[in-house]
Amino acid sequence: MAHYAYLDENNIVVAVTVGRDETELIDGLDTETYYAQNTPYKVKRTSYNGNIRKNFAGINFVYDEVRDAFIQPEPIGHIGFNEETCQWIMPKVQSES
Repeated sequence: MAHYAYLDENNIVVAVTVGRDETELIDGLDTETYYAQNTPYKVKRTSYNGNIRKNFAGINFVYDEVRDAFIQPEPIGHIGFNEETCQWIMPKVQSES
């Protein structure tokens, strides 16, 4: 079982679905091409454990073609961006003792 993200014309994730593993051809097509058929969307594989495209895709995430990564929407209050993980860096919260 694999997961696939559907991307609009701006590479924003509009849906994520479950499908066949990427090692299988379906009707002679790779899975991303197969699932994109008859839709206006591009389709990219995603994974829960981050082994594919850095982060599991969610609705409104952006697919960055250069980094080949899904990136969550920019959160308010972030203090940077980790290029290796493609995740936003948030300030550490001080706990009250």
